[in-house]
Amino acid sequence: MAAFFLAVALPILLVVLISSYALQLFHDSRRRLPPGPWPLPLIGNLHQLDRLPHRAMARLAARHGAPLMSLRLGAVLAVVASSPDTAREVLQRRNADVAARSIGDSMRAGGHCDSSVLCLPLRRRWRALRRLSAAELFSPPRHRDTEPLRREAVSGLVFLVSGHASRGAAVDVGRAAHAAALGLLWRAVFSGDLDAATAGEVSDIVGEASVLAAGPNVSDFFPAVAPADLQVVRQRMARRMEKLVAWTYMVIDQQIELRRRRRTAGEPRKNDLLDAALDMEGEVDEGEGWAMNQDAIRGMLMDLLVAGSGSTTSTIEWAMAELLQNPRCMAQVQDEIKGVLGTRRHVEEHDISKLPYLQAVVKETLRLHPTVPIGLNKAEATVEIHGYKIPEGTTVYVNLWDICRRAKAWDEPEEFMLERFDKDDVNFLGTNFELIPFGAGRRICLGMPLAERMLHLMLASLLHRFEWTMLPEDGQQGGLDMAEQFGLVLSMATPLRAVAREIL
Repeated sequence: MAAFFLAVALPILLVVLISSYALQLFHDSRRRLPPGPWPLPLIGNLHQLDRLPHRAMARLAARHGAPLMSLRLGAVLAVVASSPDTAREVLQRRNADVAARSIGDSMRAGGHCDSSVLCLPLRRRWRALRRLSAAELFSPPRHRDTEPLRREAVSGLVFLVSGHASRGAAVDVGRAAHAAALGLLWRAVFSGDLDAATAGEVSDIVGEASVLAAGPNVSDFFPAVAPADLQVVRQRMARRMEKLVAWTYMVIDQQIELRRRRRTAGEPRKNDLLDAALDMEGEVDEGEGWAMNQDAIRGMLMDLLVAGSGSTTSTIEWAMAELLQNPRCMAQVQDEIKGVLGTRRHVEEHDISKLPYLQAVVKETLRLHPTVPIGLNKAEATVEIHGYKIPEGTTVYVNLWDICRRAKAWDEPEEFMLERFDKDDVNFLGTNFELIPFGAGRRICLGMPLAERMLHLMLASLLHRFEWTMLPEDGQQGGLDMAEQFGLVLSMATPLRAVAREIL
């Protein structure tokens, strides 16, 4: 009986698969989709991606000469934008129709996406949370008010590195930078100091959550089997992500409850983001049927603390790694800082505008190592770009990493060359589409203005106060390990450790 079943069923199944495959190809050809590599039956182009999908997509786009390229990822149709022109279409001109988020299964773990500005659709709830964050943390008046906090955070970074230097101990550059960035955000949100143990836990969570959230699951590519997707890998990833979200929510909830008790006791307002959020608690949006409650508050705060600190950390680490491998550039930027500061020990924000070489270091680092390697969008309506149709529901990837390294936009794009910014006519604020490491359009990184200030202040202070060298073993091996760890934030696979010597 079993042999009879195999003899009859297998040929039928094979015919069904081949017929479905042929019909899909025919259907795609009639829809005027962008060109792309030939998909295999069932899996599509999944076999052509690897653990560094931004690089795999760049290779495919170069091979097919397609700045706008179609991919079949299992049962999911995806389009990849890989040039400044196509990015401008997706993120600016047609952004109203292509600004939804393509959310993977891993990112939904723990229910965080239900209250996350990073995940929510562009409706009134998203606008209200984003507006609140912008007004209380990232507006020009708040930047002026929080300048002392930034100065304090950078001083803490210098003090930490100085302690390592005095002991002759190597500095974990990323971890030190993360402590400073997280400490600043914590003070701006909660008006208090963050203890070292909690800071260390959050630092670990940021790194792990970035990788887990970007990790693919079978259900992401075959939505029809999602209810039955009981893979061990998926279960492990989901459980771990749920634990990370739950722990972070617990820490935030403790701060919220502490503030509630203090407000009830009549203590003076802190006038920080938490006070502003609690002032709005209970407000109801009748149109969308949601209320500003504890879920909304802690979702917003987790986004700020985790995403905000992680993006600054990775860029500082990449910048120091590039400078360690380019000692001439490091010497030039240190000379520039010394020329502007003279005998002063501390870098101030008003100094940054006088340090074009330092600004070029930040730009070139963000060009080679954009904070977010791939933008994840989804078409909410059928749109036409450069004569091709992108159907409603299509996942739209904007390969920011590839765009920042496009040969047509940059001379010697793989090289770390500060001279390319001599004219200072390119910025990374979302208007020059050959350099959009923080994205552009409606979903542009909310914390970019703060990140811009902190990146320059932290990097200038590290270079002004210390001489930096590689670890001896790195020098013997011919240089640093510049391998990438793909995630929501592009980080170094091997954390950067370097030797600092204080300049007296």
